[in-house]
Amino acid sequence: MTWQLRRASAADLGPIMELETGTFGTDAWSSDAMLGDLVNAQCYYLVAERVGFPGIIDGYAGLFAPQGAHEGDIQTIAVAEDARRGGLGRTLMQALIGEARKRGAIEVFLEVRADNPGAKNLYDTLGFEEIAVRVAYYQPDGVDAIVMRLRIPEPQLRPAMIP
Repeated sequence: MTWQLRRASAADLGPIMELETGTFGTDAWSSDAMLGDLVNAQCYYLVAERVGFPGIIDGYAGLFAPQGAHEGDIQTIAVAEDARRGGLGRTLMQALIGEARKRGAIEVFLEVRADNPGAKNLYDTLGFEEIAVRVAYYQPDGVDAIVMRLRIPEPQLRPAMIP
């Protein structure tokens, strides 16, 4: 599958919430909370649409990073089960990290469920480090949240290689 990333809008709320509730169940955000972030200028949300299938959203991710702030927060990220293991989650995360850098952030934080090793592995490979645990953070399940931080690296410029 191939995807096209684009900025999310309030018009994407329905498909985002389908993916949100299907992915997170009892931990899902409410529609009102999600809509609040989608229309908040301090937030940056992306959706991944299947190329050739407008309106089919296989992933989304959101960042809270006020312009000029030194910190950003990955609010949420979800990838449809049939679209996993193809690099979409990594692509969404890299896009959010790039946007955080553009807004002036030097660090990005997130929380991940302790019982989600796939997501934690992704964050580890992107350079996030564990900095704290919030005991029984995810309710009603009582699952701990691992708080992670990424110190955003400076972009690496390299000369173009001509074959």
